[in-house]
Amino acid sequence: MNPTTDFVHVFDPGTDTARPPVLLLHGTGGDETDLLPLGRMVAPGAALLSPRGPVLENGMPRFFRRLAEGVFDEEDLRRRTDDLADFIRGAQARHGIAAPVALGFSNGANIAASLLLRHPGLLRGAALLRAMVPFREATDARLDGTKVLLLSGAADPIVPPANSERLARVLEDAGAAVKHHVLPLGHSLSQMDLALTRDWMVAL
Repeated sequence: MNPTTDFVHVFDPGTDTARPPVLLLHGTGGDETDLLPLGRMVAPGAALLSPRGPVLENGMPRFFRRLAEGVFDEEDLRRRTDDLADFIRGAQARHGIAAPVALGFSNGANIAASLLLRHPGLLRGAALLRAMVPFREATDARLDGTKVLLLSGAADPIVPPANSERLARVLEDAGAAVKHHVLPLGHSLSQMDLALTRDWMVAL
């Protein structure tokens, strides 16, 4: 085991091989079991791959370090994104699964956005729930045809509306097919998130 590219994780092989596998990426303080119920609700029967973030912030698992609320340690984010990409490739080979669709919440959505931009083609698509722009500088990633669902909260105290709008533009400029919904919510998830994500997953 390579400790830099293997993650504590859960793999559920699922029952419906016609559905793409789903990569579940939890928010700060979650773990590898946190999003399993959500994954089963929005993609019933799909294989689920759910790693635990390897970084601890005050004892709470995260996928990468931050310098302050909403301020990312971008050097660490790049390294952790590459480590996660290596883990995903290894899991694909180990379990015989196709390119996964990421379903990320908050910190998990942020690293999913980073995966899209740093490793184009690794993900079949991504549902980003309460995500922020991962990098200050523009990238030259090409995501032609990659489907992305972005669900933002109009009253989110962590992600300003302008930030989520910018993320949508960054992904669209890279060629992704982005569906962006601004919901009358804060940072927490609701039945609206579940219904929109489930409908988007069906249409993949």
